[in-house]
Amino acid sequence: MPTARSLYRRLRHAVQCALGRDVRFPVGTRVPMVRHGSEYGGWWICPNGISADSVVYSFGIGTDISFDLSLIATYGLTVHAFDPTPASIAWLKAQQLPGPFKWQELGIAAYDGRATFFPPADPTHVSHSVVPPVRSDRQGIDVEVRRLSSIMGSLGHEHVDVLKLDIEGAEYEVVDDILAGPVRPRQLLIEFHHRVAGIGIERTRRAVAGLEAAGYRIFSVSDTGEEYSFILSTAPR
Repeated sequence: MPTARSLYRRLRHAVQCALGRDVRFPVGTRVPMVRHGSEYGGWWICPNGISADSVVYSFGIGTDISFDLSLIATYGLTVHAFDPTPASIAWLKAQQLPGPFKWQELGIAAYDGRATFFPPADPTHVSHSVVPPVRSDRQGIDVEVRRLSSIMGSLGHEHVDVLKLDIEGAEYEVVDDILAGPVRPRQLLIEFHHRVAGIGIERTRRAVAGLEAAGYRIFSVSDTGEEYSFILSTAPR
């Protein structure tokens, strides 16, 4: 059964579409699909080629690692997870985590250095964002961020099989940075945050167009039109 949160998100999406402020980009290819994780924290992946040797990076984990744990249990692989926000760090430290779940207090960006992450306006929420909230006097936090290529170099990886980005508005610059470099993760799982004030649907349009031009195809879209699963094709446009 859908949760109250998921029903709210679907209604919000429907209203935004009716106002012309949102869109649901079409699926561009058909591949085998398997969903891993909870209704809130789960994602669709293509299982083809996924094995114990696959390299999986999961950025933005909050307090729901059901996706990561399901991949570990199903394929026997290692998940490298990243989240520099205080609530996530405190929650992770209180968990009994399996050995193949490797996490770092680190964010991803289009550069190596420091970034300001702003807390949510609602203090009961977990996710921080690089986008300042419209109505909040809560102070941002200073965190370490690194480019995907830098993180891969530090971990000794030459490729990534699955890259999940749930990074609260930072995904646009990260996607641009990835497309400007040589690294092409085989699967990209991205939550776009065009609903956030100051971002807008045009940034998501440009990101999707850039990914498709680089050879990525959408194979799954959530009911909210915000979570997308892409797979790398052999035929860039």
